[in-house]
Amino acid sequence: MDFNYSDEQKLLIDSVERFIQDDYDFDTRRAIVKSEEGFRRDLWQQFGELGWLAVPFSEEDGGLGGSPIETMIIMEAFGKGLVVEPYLSTVVLAGGLLKAGGTADQRASLLPELMAGSLIVAVGYAEPTSRFNLADVSTKAEASGEGFVLNGRKSVVLHGPMAGKFIVSARTAGGQRDTDGITLFLVDAEAAGVSRQDYPTVDGLRASELVLNNVTVGPEDVVGPLGGGFALLEQVVDEATAAVCAEAVGAMEKLHKTTLEYARTRVQFGQPIGRFQVIQHRLVDMYMAYEQAKSMALMANLKLGASPAERRKAVSAAKVQIGKSARFVGQQAVQLHGGMGMTDELNVGHYFKRLTMIETLFGNTDYHLKRYAAA
Repeated sequence: MDFNYSDEQKLLIDSVERFIQDDYDFDTRRAIVKSEEGFRRDLWQQFGELGWLAVPFSEEDGGLGGSPIETMIIMEAFGKGLVVEPYLSTVVLAGGLLKAGGTADQRASLLPELMAGSLIVAVGYAEPTSRFNLADVSTKAEASGEGFVLNGRKSVVLHGPMAGKFIVSARTAGGQRDTDGITLFLVDAEAAGVSRQDYPTVDGLRASELVLNNVTVGPEDVVGPLGGGFALLEQVVDEATAAVCAEAVGAMEKLHKTTLEYARTRVQFGQPIGRFQVIQHRLVDMYMAYEQAKSMALMANLKLGASPAERRKAVSAAKVQIGKSARFVGQQAVQLHGGMGMTDELNVGHYFKRLTMIETLFGNTDYHLKRYAAA
């Protein structure tokens, strides 16, 4: 199998990494995180102008027809820069649901705005009791005339504070943990009965607790098959999991390079600490953990088009390795930097926080180990 990037993919890598280097340094990122909105709309629209928001969508929908590998490239570069803009939630998650399950009218009305950077869509799939089980849905969607009335609560809706629309999972039939009977709905953020409690997350992103109180939606707001939304949601969450695996790889690469440079310049006992053999061994172990994670992330993204069982197995295997590597690389980087490793002024602690959140996002290491074993 050819693992070399094409010329177009190399141009994409150069474009995103040059942007991170020139326009998204650590001080810029800190200022964005501390701002009221928690992201910069002008940068988000610039992503649209550069074509990054259109990468995963088909040419028929106005996109660039990219594969998961192009998404992986973007997410890996974003991991290096700790980008907080809502690419994962809007393009990968919401965009993935619309791409795979949206009607022609939904795609025609929403995707152009999404790709231009003028519309942010967040996905509410988790609930207070659901843990990592996508089928654990107690939010109800009761038929009312031709439409539905939604009642329930969605937890940790990533980038919910800046979203203009939501895609939420609700139960139209079955018991609380049945995979059948789950339907996905488009909900306007300003619709009557929609309320949010917004908050920052540990890694500098923003999220919301979303409450739906007698929210009315029409039949045109159903995304995917009625009562058959679980398979669609599982597929797109697997795609998002593979994407954050790539983001973690970018963060680990940056952590290793930062720690290596520190070991070369930090002088102790009259010489750089990088000359001590024990430090060299730990740096090599960090590099090996990063390389293992990179290989597994690539494998997961290559397997996204395989059968559901093979896809699930590949994604869970990658997430397990990512979780192990992220914890090891992050802990070593912090420890080798000493007490300054967790200060707000140094980027090392911020990368470690993001890697820690990625380990939990879409299922932690233990969850995916069990999922892999059951596949």
